[in-house]
Amino acid sequence: MQYGDDMDNQVLSSILSRSSDRKFTAQMPDDVLIEKLVKAAQQAPFIAQLYSILLNRKDAHPFGAPLLFTYCLDFYKLELIMKKRGWKPVTNNISAIIAGIQDVAFAAENMVIAAESLGLGSCFLGTAPYKATKIQEEYYLPQRVFPIVELVVGYPIEDHPPRPRYPINFVLFEDRYPEISEEMLTQVMDSIDEGYLSQGYYKKNNSKIEIEVSGKTDEYDFDNYSWTEHNSRRWGQRWPDPKVILEQLNTCGFPINIS
Repeated sequence: MQYGDDMDNQVLSSILSRSSDRKFTAQMPDDVLIEKLVKAAQQAPFIAQLYSILLNRKDAHPFGAPLLFTYCLDFYKLELIMKKRGWKPVTNNISAIIAGIQDVAFAAENMVIAAESLGLGSCFLGTAPYKATKIQEEYYLPQRVFPIVELVVGYPIEDHPPRPRYPINFVLFEDRYPEISEEMLTQVMDSIDEGYLSQGYYKKNNSKIEIEVSGKTDEYDFDNYSWTEHNSRRWGQRWPDPKVILEQLNTCGFPINIS
């Protein structure tokens, strides 16, 4: 994929050439490099710095990565500050969670871009909220701290192209959200699927979500299984009941009560 003069800009080059890495060397980034990553995360825009970053460089991590960062929504620290100022929080937990997720997202993405520019690779892991109580125990998290996303970081073994994305006209809507025609939808789906198939992405990673819905048959192999089918299976089968995530939030000090 070519971006012309944009690749002469180091920041744009890092962003446009980035892709998630799933194979890492055993080389451990040093303390100076880790501090640079964290400082980059801290310089992200924020609502109220409603996050903390946990680091584990002792255990084995997914894809052989030497570093595992866990980004947490963190109201505990702010509430300590408020108490010292003589204030009590009244913000409802849903609003607090939305604000905290935004701060986490801004900081985590800054770290990803910084890592790319420093010759490191990374990959987000999205299951942290569903094992929040386990993470809470492991890191001795106080109440009002909730894990949002994990990020593995290290030196990548492979150099691969960025993954396909929607065309710009499917994400940038000026003045109004358009009516999405059948023709437009088909073109977009074909484009992104062909991009992933040409890279052999799912076959290479042996990544295929099995069908768990009764009555549905699997008509796909790695020659035609791609992004649109993968994500349709993900969101068409997983997490139909909010009970699990609500229990995790409650245990970490964010009860959601809707009357």
